[in-house]
Amino acid sequence: MRDMFNAIKGHPSGVLLVAQLIAVLAYPFAGTNATGRALLGVFGVLVLMVAVYAVRATPALTWVAVVIGVPVVILTVVEGFAPDNEQVRLWSSLLHAAFYGYTGYGLIRYLFDDSWVTRDEIFAVGANFTVVSWMFAYLFMAVQIIWPGSFVAYQGEGTRTFLELLYLSFANLTSVGLSDVTAVLPHARAVLPHARAVVIIEQVAGVMYVALIIARVVGLTITRWRN
Repeated sequence: MRDMFNAIKGHPSGVLLVAQLIAVLAYPFAGTNATGRALLGVFGVLVLMVAVYAVRATPALTWVAVVIGVPVVILTVVEGFAPDNEQVRLWSSLLHAAFYGYTGYGLIRYLFDDSWVTRDEIFAVGANFTVVSWMFAYLFMAVQIIWPGSFVAYQGEGTRTFLELLYLSFANLTSVGLSDVTAVLPHARAVLPHARAVVIIEQVAGVMYVALIIARVVGLTITRWRN
């Protein structure tokens, strides 16, 4: 047990990556159950606390994550039991996006603050990818609340679930584009195509992630091997 605890403590980014993937697999089981959604939401926030622990060695300030994280936990629980309250859902989505964005920033600083690639930093590459995907999924959720009808799927118009928007986010960030959910041109209810603008930003972020972060990690790994 001590060895297992030390392994987890020494690889917080690996724990974050595994927990994020487990949360993705667990979402379909929650369905429309309010308690299940609330528990999964709180679980996701607690997982991000692991990420905050992972980036403590960087200049990223831990108290910023705490200030954002506490309201996120509260709103997550409230949202689980009041899913039809648009104000709660909007602020929850925006704060979730900010929290995931801050965590992503911290992980990037964690990766760029060292000239030697450790095993946990390799895990951090994958963990940061999932964190950024979740951040954009929450941004999509906020866009959908402000401008209804911004996203459509094969079923037609309607409100997309978080899992559908997360699916869209991963499809865009990985640049595979294999998603039945898509941002549409503005309807009478939406003045500008904000959804497509946010999707474009994520597509650029996905390309830059490969060009900058993964390229740096690969370069440092090759340098370590040569030394």
